[in-house]
Amino acid sequence: MNPKSDHETEKEKKLTITNTFGDSLENYELHTDGERGTHAYPKRNQNKRNGILKNTDSHHSAVDSAHQENVDLADILGQNWPKHAGPAAMILNKPRIAAESSIGDDIKAYKEVVKPASPISTKIGTDEPPQRFTVNDYQSLVEIPGTDLAIGSLVEVSNSVVSEDLYGVIRWIGFPPGPSKSLLVGIELEDESNLKSMITSDGRHNGVRLFTCPEGRAVFVPANRCTADRRFADVDTSNTVNKVSNNQAKKFGVADCPAVYGSVPPLEIHNSEELASICGKFKGIQGHHNSCYLDATLFSMFTFTSVFDSILYRHPGPQDIRNYSEVQKVLRDEIVNPLRKNVFVRSDRVMKLRELLDQLSSVSGLTCEEKDPEEFLNSLLSQIMKVEPFLKLSSGQDSYFYQLFVEKDEKLTFPSVQQLFEQSFHSSDIKLKEVPSCFIIQMPRFGKNYKMYPRILPSQVLDVTDIIENSPRQCSICGKLAEFECRECFGNLQAGSGLESTSFCPQCLQLIHSHVKRNNHVSKKISVPKDYRKRAEHMDAPRLYMELFAVVCIETSHYVAFVKAGSGLDAPWCFFDSMADRKGEQNGYNIPEITCVPELTQWLSEEGARSINETSTNDKVLPEHAKRIFCDAYMCLYQSTDIMMYH
Repeated sequence: MNPKSDHETEKEKKLTITNTFGDSLENYELHTDGERGTHAYPKRNQNKRNGILKNTDSHHSAVDSAHQENVDLADILGQNWPKHAGPAAMILNKPRIAAESSIGDDIKAYKEVVKPASPISTKIGTDEPPQRFTVNDYQSLVEIPGTDLAIGSLVEVSNSVVSEDLYGVIRWIGFPPGPSKSLLVGIELEDESNLKSMITSDGRHNGVRLFTCPEGRAVFVPANRCTADRRFADVDTSNTVNKVSNNQAKKFGVADCPAVYGSVPPLEIHNSEELASICGKFKGIQGHHNSCYLDATLFSMFTFTSVFDSILYRHPGPQDIRNYSEVQKVLRDEIVNPLRKNVFVRSDRVMKLRELLDQLSSVSGLTCEEKDPEEFLNSLLSQIMKVEPFLKLSSGQDSYFYQLFVEKDEKLTFPSVQQLFEQSFHSSDIKLKEVPSCFIIQMPRFGKNYKMYPRILPSQVLDVTDIIENSPRQCSICGKLAEFECRECFGNLQAGSGLESTSFCPQCLQLIHSHVKRNNHVSKKISVPKDYRKRAEHMDAPRLYMELFAVVCIETSHYVAFVKAGSGLDAPWCFFDSMADRKGEQNGYNIPEITCVPELTQWLSEEGARSINETSTNDKVLPEHAKRIFCDAYMCLYQSTDIMMYH
C-alpha cells in the first residue's frame, strides 16, 4: 500500500480533534451574521432520521439545525484549538472581544484560508489549453490506492461550493501528464449536471479520450473527493458491506461490478484514438476456471455489434423453458450491459451464466472444464434460448454455424476464407435459402492441434452471392443474366476460379460446353424471379456481401479474439484475452486485457497479407498478433448489416 500523503495525514489529525461533546470540528459548517457573529451548524448528512443527525465517525448525535436555535461558535466548540485543527481555528482562538470587533477581517481571512485548491470547488476540469498529449502519456490504475474504490465503483462526489449531490461510476483512474502528481479520477455522472461551475466532457481530459460516455456526463476530480455511494449501502451494515467489498477485491481484483438494467447499445467507436481509450488491463470479460472459450465468444458477439441482440430482448413464449427469463436477465443485465457500459465484467457474473447453462442444457462441465465455442453456442442458442438458426440450408437442415470441409489443395499455401468457403459449398452441393444476418464459419482443423493449412487469411468481406438459392447471378463470360449453372466448370475457366465461374447465360453455356473437354458436363437451370427477369436488361445482378467482425483464435487450448470496433474496412481492430495476466497463484485471479491492433487492417488486405506471408516464411518471426490471426484462427464471424436491420 502506498504511504499516506500529507493531505491524508492532515485530515486524520483534524478528525481526532473534538470538542467537549466528543464531536469533530469537521461535522460543523461555519456561517457568519454581521450582527450576531459566527455560528456553527451541524453539516447536512444523508443519515438524518427524524431531525437527528448521526455522526458515523464519533457516534455522537447533535440536534439538526432545523430544530435548534442558532448558537455561537465559540460557545459550542470552545477556544484554544491547535493549529492543525483547520482554518476555523484562527477564528476560535481569537478573544471574544477581538472577534466581535474585527469579525469582518476574520471572516475575510477565513474565506481566503478555506478557498479550496481542488478544481471541483469552482469547476471540474482545467482552464489550460489542451496540450499535445496522447493516452499513452497518462498512467492508468485499476483502483484508488488505500481505498475500496476501483473502476466500476459507484461513487458520490463531494463539492464544497454547491449542495447538489453528484453521483456516478468510476470509469478511469490514474495520473495525468505534467508536473502534478495528484491522482485523478474520471467519473461518468448519472445525469448531466447543470452547474455552471463545472466543466464536463464526453470522457476526454485535456483533449485526450480516456473513456467514452455521452457529452456532458464526464468529470475528472481528485481522488480524495470520491466516496462510496451511500444510497446503495445501509449505514448500520457498512462494516459488513466493506468486508464483502474487500473480499471481492481480493478474490477478483475489482470490488464492484454492478448489474446494469435496461437497453444498452453496443460500443460505438469511430477511430483508433477512441478504441485506445477503452483498452488496457481489467477490460473486457475476466476469465476464471477455463472460461476462455466463453469469454472470447461473448466478447465477440456483443461488444461492438448488435447482430445477436434479439437474444437479449425476445419475450418468452410457450415453447421456452421455465428458466428462460432468468438466463436472459443474467446474460443481459450482468454481462452484456456492464460490458457495453463499463467495458468490464467480473468473472463471478459470468460464472452465474455458466452454472445455469450447465444445469439446463445437455452440455456438461461448462463451469470448470475446457470447452469449445461451438459447445457453448449450442447450449445457449439452441437448447436454452431457442434462437432461430442463422443458416437455412437447401437440404432442409438448419444450423447456427458452418464447418468448412475441404480436401487439401497443395497449390494453396495461404488460402483465404473466401476460397475455402466456396470449395466447401461446392463439394457439399448445398446452398442457403436466404442471406443470413450472421454467418459463423469454423476453420478446417480437427481438434486443437491438427490444422489443414498452416496459415489462413480471414477474408474481410465474404461474397455469398453464388451460394444463395435462386439469387440472380451474372454470366461469368458475358455478364448477362445467368440462367444455368454447371458445377463441373468450377475452377476450370480463366474467367474465375470460384463459384462465380459456374454460372452462364444460354448462349455462353452452349459455347463453353462445345469444347471437347466439357461436352459431357451436365448443367442445371437457375430459377430466376420473374420480377427480376423483366428488369435484368437494364441492371446488373447485385453481389451479396457479408462483413468480417470477429475472429476467435486458439493456441494450446487457450481462446482469444480479434474484434472489429465498428463497421467498414477502415474500422480499427482490437485483441482481447480474458486471461492476459494473473495475480497470485491458486487463490489469485486473472486479469483481462483489451489491446488495440492498428496494423491488423493492413494485414488483412490482400496486398498486406501477401507481403507479410512472403517476408515472414517462418511463423516464429511473424509479429505476435499476425501469427495469432493467420496461424491460430478457429472461427470467423461475419454479419450482414442490411439483414440485421431487417431482422
